[in-house]
Amino acid sequence: MNHDQFSHLHAQFRAYALLSATERIQWIRQDRWIHYSRAEQVLNRLSDLVTYPARDRMPCFLLFGPTGMGKTRIVQKFLREHRSSFDDVTGRTRLPVVAVQMPPAPSERDFYEELLVSMGCVLPIHQSVTTLRQRTRVTARQLDVRMLIIDEIHSILAGTFREQRIVLNAIRFLANDLRIPLVCVGTHEAKQALMTDQQLADRFEAWELPPWQDNPALQQLLASFAAILPLRRASELNDGKIRKRVLVLTEGVMVRICRLFEAAAIQAIETEHEHINLQTLTDDLTTETLVSISDRRSRRTAN
Repeated sequence: MNHDQFSHLHAQFRAYALLSATERIQWIRQDRWIHYSRAEQVLNRLSDLVTYPARDRMPCFLLFGPTGMGKTRIVQKFLREHRSSFDDVTGRTRLPVVAVQMPPAPSERDFYEELLVSMGCVLPIHQSVTTLRQRTRVTARQLDVRMLIIDEIHSILAGTFREQRIVLNAIRFLANDLRIPLVCVGTHEAKQALMTDQQLADRFEAWELPPWQDNPALQQLLASFAAILPLRRASELNDGKIRKRVLVLTEGVMVRICRLFEAAAIQAIETEHEHINLQTLTDDLTTETLVSISDRRSRRTAN
């Protein structure tokens, strides 16, 4: 057996089909990037913004959609492509993109502290908000920060109206002062959170990641799964009945689709069928998948 016979797989993934069943199952369970057109469009837009020349009113970007649609994973992919770097000539570290998660209870102090930690700072205790704000501005300039990403921006709605206004003012102040694009990520409530500040709302270009539907984009996504999952036979995913079945089982939610095919591929290896077809995608399979997702979320919360 050699990898050349697995022509149904993308060339760079054929060697994985030669691994043992245990090794392939372990490989399938690892996180990995799945290429699809929606995500590539968002990544291209973010790449445009991070190189945008500084001006008084920088463009901003809002990525929103239901939970589980892959918003955070897209951001993580972008961050991996824009890591910090050290310039041997100037002796300076550059951090082009800073990403933070909005604290669960909106607070100006917590927001600045999250930013400073993301920029690698050690926080002394008992610093005033004014000191934290100034240190954030100075550190961002020293690191030549070119973009600020705030995930879970809808969490700001957990605060009172006054608390929301204070944090939104802090965000707007930083974007104006540093002259960098602001990227916010969250659920549909994220749009509501930003609309309360008209000066911010006017700057945002909003992109939605809605649930998948039965269209060519979903067909392309399933083709990506078929090309990377290390099964030794070609899966039958290029079929309208398969797409409809996937949507019934997952409601078009990206994370559910990923876990569904993870579970289906593992089952195909364990039963030695070595491919996925319509009969593979049973109700029992999706029930086990959703339970697995719930367990993982519980463990993350506990940690």
